[in-house]
Amino acid sequence: MKQFKVGVVGATGMVGQRFMLLLENHPWFQVTVLAASARSAGKAYADAVAGKWAFDTPIPEKFRSLVVMDAEADIEKIAQKVDFVFCAVNMEKSKIRALEEEYAKREIPVVSNNSAHRFTADVPMVIPEINPEHIEVIGAQRKRLGTKRGFIAVKSNCSLQSYVPLLHPLKQFGIKSAAVCTYQAISGAGKTFATMPEIVDNIIPYIGGEEEKSEKEPLKIWGEVKDGEILSATSPVISAQCLRVPVSDGHTAAVFVSFEKKPTREEILFAWESFSGVPQALSLPSAPKKFIRYFEEENRPQAKLDRMEGNGMSVTAGRLREDACYDYKFIGLSHNTLRGAAGGAVLLAELLAAKGYFD
Repeated sequence: MKQFKVGVVGATGMVGQRFMLLLENHPWFQVTVLAASARSAGKAYADAVAGKWAFDTPIPEKFRSLVVMDAEADIEKIAQKVDFVFCAVNMEKSKIRALEEEYAKREIPVVSNNSAHRFTADVPMVIPEINPEHIEVIGAQRKRLGTKRGFIAVKSNCSLQSYVPLLHPLKQFGIKSAAVCTYQAISGAGKTFATMPEIVDNIIPYIGGEEEKSEKEPLKIWGEVKDGEILSATSPVISAQCLRVPVSDGHTAAVFVSFEKKPTREEILFAWESFSGVPQALSLPSAPKKFIRYFEEENRPQAKLDRMEGNGMSVTAGRLREDACYDYKFIGLSHNTLRGAAGGAVLLAELLAAKGYFD
């Protein structure tokens, strides 16, 4: 695989910082540009994140002195230095939409962690193991934007990673309905315990916009590409409640599901055990060898013990059992800033690179 020059737009936020750690020694992607708001522009990266570096792992030495560019004012200069960018900015949604389209129109492909374009009909929202074929819509998007190379591709919301990958292999049994309650880590809000003291000894039963995303985004992921756009699926119906809990990393989901044709417990376990996707077939650098791992222990998976399974890119499950109201219930877990955010975006970029979309 050829080497690609990469920019990280929104490099000073928590997800941007996670990109720095993931890309430090990436075999395909070389970071050549860091960009952020005008407040950080002109500063060395180490100075721009001073006092707000969110990880125990120190800032990679190779990025410390890299001068941060202005994500909005310097697009023309950035275009000369990169093959594509990751985008993880913290702005109003309308401004993010405009900014990402501006990069795409300057012939810079954008792999976005933001939600702004998730429901743009010709923008693929991809979990690479589940709907890699959706990247085919990029051709239609390029026609709309009037570009040859530029496009936008997005990853889905972090909450989905704890249950959609577990429901997906079970669609063969005809999922009628599902209910999910997610218990989401504070890093999903870009926070640590030091910056979110109100979460200590507490649960907050509301995360703005999260339940709508958790119910609707799976339907786009399970949709189909038709006439240059992605048509969302109409089923199954998903009901979601999302809670913020005092956990640093790792989103847990309690999932309840009913089927058209109720499978046996053994059939569900086999569907999970045998499921694999395009990233595994292509041996993409960030792909876990095993996408789904099931724990037989009654007290697993646990965020503290299991979030780093597969370098934080696997999805874990446990406590599969029959339910009095639904057919089955189980617990899911994923690492929200790895599989759910920066890691998922890097894996999507690897898929796009392998399929020639950055050429």
